[in-house]
Amino acid sequence: MRHDDVCLYLSPDGRAELQALVADRNTPRKLVWRAEIVLATADGHGNFEIMRRAKTSKPTVWRWQERYLDAGVAGLKRNKTRPSRVPSLPRKTRLKVIAKTVQESPPNATHWSRSLMAEAAGISPSSVGRIWAEAGLKPHLTKGFKVSNDRNPSARTV
Repeated sequence: MRHDDVCLYLSPDGRAELQALVADRNTPRKLVWRAEIVLATADGHGNFEIMRRAKTSKPTVWRWQERYLDAGVAGLKRNKTRPSRVPSLPRKTRLKVIAKTVQESPPNATHWSRSLMAEAAGISPSSVGRIWAEAGLKPHLTKGFKVSNDRNPSARTV
């Protein structure tokens, strides 16, 4: 698509919906801004005029024009999802942490801590915490039952 000569036709319903978004005081500011870009395009204003009014760059104007052409008003209402900046840990690493937590004890300690496991597995302590939370592991909690040594439990001193 050539960006210099974007021609956008709004149906009466589409124009009314966009104008209602702009006029409504409860509409989020970013949605009003996007709707104003589309309305200015439909009114025949050039990209430079739209850039000046919206105080934004040309690629941003193009983005919202294209998004409206592709998905209509619904395209203006949602942000595109982006992949996470941090790649997820490989399954092999997660399984290694879980197996080590359940089957082994750390040297010179009674149970694994996040920092000990992180050092042993070569990952961050927060990653260990996420793995344990997903697996429902709580290595600091032990299940056990202690029998009382009290010979006469009913005779308490107050």
